[in-house]
Amino acid sequence: MSRTQTTTSQAAALALAVGAALAFAQAPAHAQAADKEKCFGVALKGKNDCAAGPGTTCAGTSKADFQGNAWKLVAKGTCEKTESKTSPTGFGQLKEFKEKKA
Repeated sequence: MSRTQTTTSQAAALALAVGAALAFAQAPAHAQAADKEKCFGVALKGKNDCAAGPGTTCAGTSKADFQGNAWKLVAKGTCEKTESKTSPTGFGQLKEFKEKKA
């Protein structure tokens, strides 16, 4: 086998390995997502998972604790039992909400 063929074979093997690793890495996230739900109003400042409203881009960009339009993934069925100091009910919400004063 020539040096060029060996290098090409190694590159192809590496690309396959990386592709397989990425596929396996994503599998647990999909499995976990089924056991989780978005819970608005429970994330602390800068600790949200995503969707932190206008002026923010995504994860880690919430501007305040218990922001009503920022969510955190929590175990399914626990959101509305999790304390939120700004929620009208005092607990996390499954949809974004307008905060009350804490």
